[in-house]
Amino acid sequence: MNREHLTTYLAGALFGVGLVVAGMTQPSKVVGFLDFAGDWDPSLAFVMVGGILVYTIGLPMLTKSRPAPVFSPKFMIPTRRDITPRLIGGAALFGIGWGLAGFCPGPGLTSITTGLEPVLFVASMSAGMLLFRAWDTAMAARATPEPGAAPST
Repeated sequence: MNREHLTTYLAGALFGVGLVVAGMTQPSKVVGFLDFAGDWDPSLAFVMVGGILVYTIGLPMLTKSRPAPVFSPKFMIPTRRDITPRLIGGAALFGIGWGLAGFCPGPGLTSITTGLEPVLFVASMSAGMLLFRAWDTAMAARATPEPGAAPST
């Protein structure tokens, strides 16, 4: 195992521990956070605010003090700022899945050894990703004209 893989593993393990400590691997916490009309649990908001604060303060400090990450030639910071129907649709599907299952991908994977519910979630998530990839590839192939075909008018 090289240093890059070890660093990736350690970062993932630290993230997983953080998810467990924050209660993000408990669907009841997530559903409780989304239940504004019932017994609302605000603890997830504190987890979100904590993550946002670390990112907001840490990223500028990191990118100003280093020309590049340790194991990459440059920082991979997204530059697109447009809002597309595809982005809105994906965010809506993510939110619906999160609200119904009480898991998002990271906590789902972290919880996979704890029972059938996370296993079913991860299996469904994986199937959905594979179906989307097949659909997206088919749509892209449909939109790309055959070589030598006359352009449509």
